Amino acid sequence: MAAGRGSRFGGPLPKQYALLNGFPILRHTLLAYQATAQINALRVVIAAGDESLYDAAVQGLGLALPIHGGASRQQSVLNGLEALAREAPDFVAIHDGARPFVRPADIAGCLAAAAAKGVDGAVLGVPLADTLKRADRDGRVIETVPRANLWRAQTPQIFRFEPLLAAHRAAATLAENEGTALTDDAAVAERAGLKVVMVAGSDDNRKITTSDDLDRSSVMETRTALGFDVHGFASGSAVMLGGVAIPHSQALAGHSDADVALHALTDAILGTIAAGDIGKHFPPSDPQWRGVSSDRFLRHAVDLLAAQGGRIVHLDLTVVCEAPRVGPHREAMVSSIAKIAGVVPDRVSVKATTTEGLGFTGRREGIAAQAIATVELPRS
Repeated sequence: MAAGRGSRFGGPLPKQYALLNGFPILRHTLLAYQATAQINALRVVIAAGDESLYDAAVQGLGLALPIHGGASRQQSVLNGLEALAREAPDFVAIHDGARPFVRPADIAGCLAAAAAKGVDGAVLGVPLADTLKRADRDGRVIETVPRANLWRAQTPQIFRFEPLLAAHRAAATLAENEGTALTDDAAVAERAGLKVVMVAGSDDNRKITTSDDLDRSSVMETRTALGFDVHGFASGSAVMLGGVAIPHSQALAGHSDADVALHALTDAILGTIAAGDIGKHFPPSDPQWRGVSSDRFLRHAVDLLAAQGGRIVHLDLTVVCEAPRVGPHREAMVSSIAKIAGVVPDRVSVKATTTEGLGFTGRREGIAAQAIATVELPRS
């Protein structure tokens, strides 16, 4: 949901397009969803007239055309649901475009709760820890409100699609004063008698409301880490490099598809969050990884980074071999790596070199790759 104007935020742009660590807030939000394996499609609801801002924010992410919102958030959500009605997905996750710190693991956990038997939806939130006071218009305390079983609702709010669409259609027919009392999608679902459960999230999953929120959120640290991998040649007719099958007189030998480039990138990203190496997460002794595509390894590392609130700034890869020639496949490799990592292609560099006939690569016995990942993470 990115159709709001954010009047409390101030500034020349709606808050979802303001820059956070050099990128629009909305882009950070979308990257978290692209890093969530269970999400298979993304649609953004925007205000009419924001098309150029939207296009700049989502450049390179490969999203479908945006949906125009309505006069209220509730109408904007309904517009979004109606746009999905023909496809009728099993579940729909509704998220605030200006809530950029959501973790892929929390999105997945919320979906798992919504998919439980007898449940229609789930809401990510945080149990209240502060004492609550009810006051009159003059600020005089009237009572202390028991905080037991009270939650601060966040997004995503995830529902079975068909019941939620019906609930929103019904809510659209309410009188104005009754309709505006429904402040989120869970309230719409509750009114329709749907069973909605709360799922514990994180305080970090906050919404950008004022410019002060943005200032507090901009404290990040930069980390870099190196990855290196080697695979020898075996019989075959192509090698996998960066997720691209390159015709060759041999293949690379390995327990997975032996994509030496993606393995080096995976180790580099794991290094930025001190999460060990690829063998720790995908042991070569485990038969389930035999022959598996290495994009799963890189995606896993990206998910771990995103779960800590981090993002990729740049990936730099160098492939070392005498053959095959990498140059003709460089653009395809860049595009492939960018898609797997959830970044725009200009944040991926692919280079190639030889050892001038020296060493095992010079003798054409195999291929080596080294990678450097540069990321940003919230300072602890």
